[in-house]
Amino acid sequence: MRASTNNLVGRVRSSVVPASVAATVALGVVLFVNHNGVNASAVTASPLDDHSVAALTSLDNAMESVAARVTPAVVNIAVTSKGNDEDASDQQQQTQGLPPGFAQFFGFGGQAPQQPQIQHGIGSGVIISPDGYIVTNDHVVDGATQIRVTLHDRRVLTGKVVGVDKLTDLAVVKVNATDLPAIAWGDSGKLEPGQTVLAFGSPFGYFQFSVTRGIVSAVNRPNPYSDDARKPGGYIQTDAAINPGNSGGPLVNAHGELVGINTFIISNSGSFAGAGFAIPSQMVHATADQLIAHGKVDHGYLGIAMNDVTPDNAHFFNLQDASGAIVSQVTPDSPAASAGLKQGDVISELNGKKILNGSELQVAVSEDRPGTKIALGVIRDGKLTTVNLTVGEFHGKNDVESADGDGGPQNNGKLGISVGDLTADARQQIHAPEQLHGVVVQQVRPNSPADDAGLQAGDVIVEIDRKPAASASQFVSEIHNSPAGKDLLLLVWSKGNASYRTVHTDNQNG
Repeated sequence: MRASTNNLVGRVRSSVVPASVAATVALGVVLFVNHNGVNASAVTASPLDDHSVAALTSLDNAMESVAARVTPAVVNIAVTSKGNDEDASDQQQQTQGLPPGFAQFFGFGGQAPQQPQIQHGIGSGVIISPDGYIVTNDHVVDGATQIRVTLHDRRVLTGKVVGVDKLTDLAVVKVNATDLPAIAWGDSGKLEPGQTVLAFGSPFGYFQFSVTRGIVSAVNRPNPYSDDARKPGGYIQTDAAINPGNSGGPLVNAHGELVGINTFIISNSGSFAGAGFAIPSQMVHATADQLIAHGKVDHGYLGIAMNDVTPDNAHFFNLQDASGAIVSQVTPDSPAASAGLKQGDVISELNGKKILNGSELQVAVSEDRPGTKIALGVIRDGKLTTVNLTVGEFHGKNDVESADGDGGPQNNGKLGISVGDLTADARQQIHAPEQLHGVVVQQVRPNSPADDAGLQAGDVIVEIDRKPAASASQFVSEIHNSPAGKDLLLLVWSKGNASYRTVHTDNQNG
């Protein structure tokens, strides 16, 4: 997090409880009133005995022990960098349309500079080895010209970036020190919703070495604002309060073990709103090890885009339960293509272990080094088969292509869209690759089933119910011939990425 400290401190002060209210709460005085409505006496309530609050004090003691163990390993990271007009323009573009909290969490804050200037940011980090290696977020140290690391004992050391990995938004910083208190690694794969977690860091860049407590709200969450569908997801969602400035700090379990690195929040106000997200330690550990050893990370790569299996789409693939990852795209000449993976395959296992969703598979494969051999359990046309492949290297390119047509616009009232054939002109307008076949969406009626499924003008419908959409007229005929109220499965190409969409149709006749 690189938010302007002054601006954020002002935001905090504006929400402080009025002094009069605070004083009343702090005194804990109980007023007794007689039958005539006159204050007869003011009696201070006696404290509850130890037995009555044994459960609470036991919980307090446990939390204090965890905080005492972890806090010495937490650091405050102050970053100085040089900004310019181009950087500011890029930053505005990247954060445009995001909730204020998300944009603020990832930016320096303030107005776009009119000329090169010095910018300052504050974030957090955690010591992972006694010889001074620290894990934080890439966006905390991005562009840094100077890094100052404040330890829990108030020593201020100069930090140096060892390596960054933009795909996972992780970075390792090194300080010249020994015998530092390092945090123990935990296993994020064992986390379950409801488990207690604590978040550490410097909220608002001002309140250093703070700790908040909450639970794991969910695991394997995707990043809703990722700019690349191939970036690993698998985030831990928590209601432990995370604010700007906590970015890069540790999320720990009840044993004080590192299970995540706090990374972003979703908020309309710019501050904590109950939904914070952390990169799981499973990914952090593997990434940090590679950064320390090589200064960079070689991510595993299959060359597919995926959707999760859901209760809505499972029956279209003859699946018994709603788990697995649906292959929605296969990159030509990729490891997946060479191994024979196909659009519509459902990946249910990785090396014999069940895969619950696409995010889980993505995280696991991204940790594999290029050249690693893996076995995928694949359900194709209702039958389970094994696909063996060698993991490739991710280069950050989004060059997935799918699999041309003519004709005029066709309207379909049942879905609430008008479609046309993918002509040469249409293909040029939407920048569709030559290999792409299907029908192009020309209009979407607001609040229609298509609108509810997220279809937009310019999208290309490649398949309907696992069958190719060869032409606009054929597509509309398929829709009209489907039973009223029957859900439809569409394979939709949109801005370079393909995904399966389940459309819940209404009972209109188009």
